[in-house]
Amino acid sequence: LMGLVAGGTAAKLPFGNRGQNQPVLNHQTGECYITPQNHGYHIDCSTLKPGWKVLFTNANDKSNEGIAHETRPYFTAQFHPEACSGPTDTEFMFDTFIDACKNPSG
Repeated sequence: LMGLVAGGTAAKLPFGNRGQNQPVLNHQTGECYITPQNHGYHIDCSTLKPGWKVLFTNANDKSNEGIAHETRPYFTAQFHPEACSGPTDTEFMFDTFIDACKNPSG
């Protein structure tokens, strides 16, 4: 939903990204996370309004997996960023969200 509000267009993936062990690249850190996914659409980032940037990309099919606002504490993830019971690679997203709630002007 945030991708649509940010001006993005939703595009259907040919097969969808489903199942475990989907590699996702973080554009801020260069890290790659192994994620569970279950979605059939992605946001076409070429249609985003100014002020938005790509945050995550699927390493297999290069589809968008998340966006972030450049100046506000808004970000998305198309994959499942569980902190538990599986891999904890993306647990930092919950910390980032909690920090933004505690310090909304930061």
